[in-house]
Amino acid sequence: MGAWQSYRLRLQRKRWRVRAFRKRRELKPVVNRTQEIRPSDILVFSTFRNEYPRLPYFLKYYRDMGVDRFLMVDNDSDDGGREYLAGQPDVSLWTASASYKRARFGVDWLNWLQLKYGHGHWTLVVDPDELFVYPFCDTRPVRALTDWLDASSIKSFSAMLLDMYPKGGIRDVPYAPGQDPLEIASWFDAGNYSIYRNHRYGNLWIQGGPRMRAFFAEEPHRAPALNKIPLVKWDRRYAYHSSTHTLLPRGLNLTYDEWGGEKASGILLHTKFLSSFADKAKEELGRGQHYAASREYRAYAEGVTENPDLWCKWSEKYINWRQLEILGLMSKGNWA
Repeated sequence: MGAWQSYRLRLQRKRWRVRAFRKRRELKPVVNRTQEIRPSDILVFSTFRNEYPRLPYFLKYYRDMGVDRFLMVDNDSDDGGREYLAGQPDVSLWTASASYKRARFGVDWLNWLQLKYGHGHWTLVVDPDELFVYPFCDTRPVRALTDWLDASSIKSFSAMLLDMYPKGGIRDVPYAPGQDPLEIASWFDAGNYSIYRNHRYGNLWIQGGPRMRAFFAEEPHRAPALNKIPLVKWDRRYAYHSSTHTLLPRGLNLTYDEWGGEKASGILLHTKFLSSFADKAKEELGRGQHYAASREYRAYAEGVTENPDLWCKWSEKYINWRQLEILGLMSKGNWA
């Protein structure tokens, strides 16, 4: 990368940090327990709207993993999720009634909270419908991973978003609040992915899976990005650029070492396709608060009218992280 382009990326990073500082006024504290954060705590940051049924399992999953604190932004929910989270002793909660779109789809809000509270911590940025999977997660807490990353001087850890879906119509089996969503959405596409390197930011760009074949078959290049960098040893100089797809400084996006070997990586099991999906898609389409004039949610709203079955003969049923490594969807790298 030339000096001029490097300089432009530094200016861009400064811009996002200044923007996050300005957007802090849109966040109103509901309950702030950040004074209880210890220097070694692992923190989850998340934004949500009307996700109450998912929240009990979301908290349980990450508590069991070893996460210490949750810092969450409620974008004007009216389903009881805000009240539920306010009563959780390890949750700090803010509400924002301002435009999700004008906050760069929540990125500005989380950039501010990470700048203020995340410095020096391992931070995990996930949505309530994303379940983080990493090598040895069945036997080792997430702190074992972050300790190894610290010892290896690695500051960021990438993960591919893997869309999970049921066998049969997505509205056939109702989801009960607090239920493990993988009991219903337990299937995924083992292949059908395209990947290329973004030379400006240094990250890998991944597309494909059931959303591309079911909702973007005619325009596959418009399918949602599946590459994310959710786990970062945060520094107040950092900033997310495009959701968790891209980070600045640029070096945090590199998922391959200089010799061409693959670094350790994980998976975010994306449990969007539950029985509530159709109603959620229609609600978000009506709000018009998502990327590219809510093009993604327009495709969803049109595609779920007939209760689609995303399962196909190439679908795989999820077993564990080792299965995902064998399929080449994640890697333990040189972590043994």
